[in-house]
Parts: sequence; structure tokens; C-alpha cells
Amino acid sequence: MFLVTGATGTVGRAVIDRLLAADLPVRAITRRPESADLPTGVEVVRADLGDPGSLPAALAGVRRVFLSTSGTEIPEHDANLATAAAAAGVERLVKLSSGRAGDAAATDPIPSWHRAGEAAVRASGVDWTMVRPMGFMSNALHWSYSIRESATVRAPFGQGRIAVIDPFDIAVVSAAALTEPGHAGKVYTLTGPRALSPGEQTEVLAEIIGRPLRFEEISPEAAEADLLRFGVDPEMASAIMALRAMALESFTSVVHPTVAEVTGRSPRTFQEWALENKGQFTAA
Repeated sequence: MFLVTGATGTVGRAVIDRLLAADLPVRAITRRPESADLPTGVEVVRADLGDPGSLPAALAGVRRVFLSTSGTEIPEHDANLATAAAAAGVERLVKLSSGRAGDAAATDPIPSWHRAGEAAVRASGVDWTMVRPMGFMSNALHWSYSIRESATVRAPFGQGRIAVIDPFDIAVVSAAALTEPGHAGKVYTLTGPRALSPGEQTEVLAEIIGRPLRFEEISPEAAEADLLRFGVDPEMASAIMALRAMALESFTSVVHPTVAEVTGRSPRTFQEWALENKGQFTAA
């Protein structure tokens, strides 16, 4: 049995699809099973990573776990799951982490939270693999409303370039780490095939949707205010902005060959991702 946490998230759902396609048994945990909307064939159980007492039943009979957590609770939730997985006899744990989690000099919140989570996974004694994507192509979906309404992309740090990756490729690597031998103790830093600035992503999106788009750089303060206006917790909004600021550092533009090394094929391009998600930017 394979257990997937973060099952309704972009990567978690794609991991589930990969496992089901291989005809493997999948269980997903969620605090609200009634609204999970997961594929037929997935065993959905109620559990909360913040409640250690709910985890033993969810882990019964599980051999391998995909661990995806987010927000300020990352260290606590990772530690709770790792401890429970070890007690349940889980053989392998694949953690979705952050591209800079391995850099001790990165003291910003999100890498720090994931670094603590990785430490808990390592300390559990369960065989582990760390998957560290540098940035998600799907973050461009945050621009969908302004593209539809005003043909404009507004973002901070316009000079920053990130080698963003399609969540599909993150899921393919994660599923390989879950199902194939040879991945124990490995740390996989994942990128797409090319580093792109927000303006360059805007150009690609304009080409795909067949509509001129304008890129407008906004201040970090304005971007953080937008997050708060949309209901993001202040601590999380500050953490997100610190992560976005990393785009100005050269390490985010480094292209890594990991996807091809693990899967035998090149990672998807931003053009391919945009074409697949074209409807998100054009629907009324």
C-alpha cells in the first residue's frame, strides 16, 4: 500500500495518478474526505498530520509514503508523520521539499521549515528520498485572473530568473523514488530545462493564448499586500515573499539534469505546460 499526503495538491494528485496508472494500491489521507474529490480506486481516510493519534490507523499496512506538507506546520507535520511511519514499519518515505532546503545559509522561513522536516525524516530510520524542486511552473496560474481581465501579468522581482519545473515532472520523479530501487538516501534537486523571468514567462503565455500580454513589475510590498488581501496569513505571506526574493540569486537559474537522469527523458518546457493549461488563462 502507498500512502499519499497532500493528495489534493498539485504534486500529490499527480503522484496518485502515476501510482494508479501502474495499478498500485493507493491510500490518501485528508482532514475532509467528503470534499477530497480523488480518483476512483483511491482509498481515502480521515487523518490529520497535526494529530499524531490519527496516524497509526492511516498507516496500517502501508509500505511507502509520499510526504507533502505546506505552511508554518511543515516541521511539526513532517515529524509526526515520520515518527508514525517508523512505528508502522514503513519501508520508504519520499519527501517533497524545497530547492534550497540543503543550504544552511538559507535562513528564510520556507527553506528552514523544510530543512527541519528533512531532519525529522532522516532521524526516523525509514529509508528516505528528498525531492527538492526549485520552482513550480504552475505558480503562473496566480496570474490567470489578471491575464483574463486586463491582459497583464503583475509580479515582483522582474529580473529574477528561475528554472521552473512542471509539477508533472516532480510527480514522475517522486513516483520513481517510491516504486523503483536505487533511490534510498538520494537528494534530487529538480528544475525545468530553462530558467525564465516573469517577463519571459509572460511572452510564452502570450504566444500560447494568442493574445498580447503586458508585464508590469510591482514592488515586493505591493505583492505582499495582494497576498494579504486574498486572505493569506501574515506569517505565510512574509515567508512567500522571502522565497520569491530568492529569484534574484543566481542559484535559482541553474538548470539541473536530474529529471533526465532519474526518468530517462527531458523535463517538460514551460511552453508545454502553458499549452496544457491554456484554458486557465482564456476561460471566462
